[in-house]
Amino acid sequence: MRVMVMDGQGGGVGKLLVETLLATIPGVEVIAVGTNATATANMMKGGTALGATGENAVIYNSARADAICGPMGILMANAMLGEISPAMATAVSGAEVPIFLIPMGKCNAKVAGVADKKLADYVKEVVDKIAEMA
Repeated sequence: MRVMVMDGQGGGVGKLLVETLLATIPGVEVIAVGTNATATANMMKGGTALGATGENAVIYNSARADAICGPMGILMANAMLGEISPAMATAVSGAEVPIFLIPMGKCNAKVAGVADKKLADYVKEVVDKIAEMA
């Protein structure tokens, strides 16, 4: 199973996802895809050897993953202070695979019914759902 972890800014959420995926799902292939080089590098510090950066990397890997996960903003054009281009958001939202999102307080989108949880709790929930697919 190949899971694309996408993040921007400093890549902290993505790094936690990478670490938890690798520690939880035996044999999972994780590719860290960042909107910028810092995000990609930090996610790779989570333990994956696969990383790519930028709009084309998002488009290319969205079409080749078995699952995609990251902060909620990866679906919204111009999110993360403009780091998510419309093409990136289209590639992720148009991928024909399960997409697992972590709600973030810094995002202007509010999702009704989302509980106020710690980041680690959301990450565990996402990873558990991906593990069910494996």
